[in-house]
Amino acid sequence: MTGPALLPLDRFAALLRALRDDGYALVGPTVRDGAIVFDGIEGIGDLPAGVGDEQAPGRYRLRRRDDDALFGYAVGPGSPKRELLVPRVRLFRVRRSASGPAIETDPLPERKVALIGVRACEIAAIAVQDRVLCEGPYADADYAARRRGVLVVAVQCGEPAGTCFCVSMGTGPRASAGFDLALTEIVAAPHRFVAEVGSPAGAALLEKVGAGPASDADVERARDIVAGAAQRMGRTLDTAGLQEGLQGQPEHPRWDAVAARCLGCANCTMVCPTCFCTTVEDTTDLTGAEAERTRRWDSCFALDYAYVHGGVVRPSLRARYRQWLTHKLSSWIDQFGTSGCVGCGRCITWCPVGIDITEEATAICKGGS
Repeated sequence: MTGPALLPLDRFAALLRALRDDGYALVGPTVRDGAIVFDGIEGIGDLPAGVGDEQAPGRYRLRRRDDDALFGYAVGPGSPKRELLVPRVRLFRVRRSASGPAIETDPLPERKVALIGVRACEIAAIAVQDRVLCEGPYADADYAARRRGVLVVAVQCGEPAGTCFCVSMGTGPRASAGFDLALTEIVAAPHRFVAEVGSPAGAALLEKVGAGPASDADVERARDIVAGAAQRMGRTLDTAGLQEGLQGQPEHPRWDAVAARCLGCANCTMVCPTCFCTTVEDTTDLTGAEAERTRRWDSCFALDYAYVHGGVVRPSLRARYRQWLTHKLSSWIDQFGTSGCVGCGRCITWCPVGIDITEEATAICKGGS
């Protein structure tokens, strides 16, 4: 089947079971610690049924919906990045022996993962990470191995948050590529999904669970749901001239104003689905017989991240915030041919002091104060 398919709720549950039967580990949205997070799930019962969210600068709350929508929220603090560029990975281990040091490396991962409920902005973020970490002469072997084993079941967004601006960045709310299946949830009885095929694997999966063709009325309704989301974005960002505007304002007074608020906590980079900064750590055991080198996530907001032998090149929060925002929205385009921002709004929601990237970029780019 290549056209839009109808997937009743019981067939969607069957689809998740079919993925597990095919050897896929399911990773999808679930409620934990007062948030919707990406984590391992067993099936439809682990999804956040009837749970929505409320987001604003520096604010995130779950709320009870008046229906049983499985994907009736925007995005949580986590993203598929954790499954691809994992927060911590051992690079190698060295053991001391009579014949000299022995270097051991772990085998590359071969795990098959089905990402369930991925949004358009997150698919765009995966594409950004692919460009950074898979393309070019120096691909990251661990990332590339994890990426090869991923199947994406996207969900078209129908509930943008107050901090979303994917429309401005051209990344949503509808995913048009980068998925194996894309579902639009229709909650009105009977609870169902309209499925769009994005790959042969997705088509085979629909055939396996017995999905039939969607009616014209359901296709139109699915289209209206996504169109409505596009009209309800909580934020906008005018990207016309943004790249040049930010590069031309290195001494704008707004950098001082935002630095006075910024805590340097790195929340924005930790929740960002495209940030890829890492560092390495070397550790040894107490006997000195064994040592490990580990790669872990880092942030350009960390003082040590800007350390070059002899000193720190960005010693102030002003310089570090300027580096982050200018790279994200401007020089990233020079490096990789696209913006480093997908408009998911996470950096706004999870900033403890509510700094809004759209507000700051507009003020600096447009020459305001």
